[in-house]
Amino acid sequence: MAFVVIDEGESLESALKRFKRKVQQEAIIKEIKKHSVYFKPGEKKRMKEAQARKRMRRRMKREKDLEY
Repeated sequence: MAFVVIDEGESLESALKRFKRKVQQEAIIKEIKKHSVYFKPGEKKRMKEAQARKRMRRRMKREKDLEY
């Protein structure tokens, strides 16, 4: 669990920024979103394949752009 100790004389805004950065580094929000919705195994597989196709399209486009 992420927590931040506020130093003496430190503003609340800077402490909040540190807290947000720590939460992002620990991927807490990502994990919560991942577990908040249930996907059937077949649905997970389709999503994974779609992501792979998307990555491949991006990679092919970058390679094509570099050729010219």
